[in-house]
Amino acid sequence: MPKCKLYVSVTDQRVFHYPNDSPWEFEVQVDREMVPVFRRLFAQMNDLEFANFLRAHLPYIPYHYDRNNHEIDLRTQKVYAIIHEFSDEPTKRFIEELPYFR
Repeated sequence: MPKCKLYVSVTDQRVFHYPNDSPWEFEVQVDREMVPVFRRLFAQMNDLEFANFLRAHLPYIPYHYDRNNHEIDLRTQKVYAIIHEFSDEPTKRFIEELPYFR
C-alpha cells in the first residue's frame, strides 16, 4: 500500500496534502485510507462543539457535566493516537508528554 504524506492541524481540525496549503502542526506518513479517518474525526468534533455552543445558552446545565466535552476529548485522543502511530520520533516523544496520551 503506498504511503502519502499528510500535514495535520489539530488546532484547525484540518488535514492537508501539501505543506504550504496552510499552517499545520504535525507531519505524518499514512496509507491513503487514513485520510477519511482524520476528516471523519474532525467532523465529529466540529458537530460536538456546535452542540456545546447550543448547550451554552442553557444556564441550568453546568459546563462540567456536559457529555459532549468527554466525547470531544475522546476524539482528540484518537487523533493524537493516529498521529503518534504514523509520525517521527520527536513527534512521538512530544505526544507522549501530552495529558491526552496518558
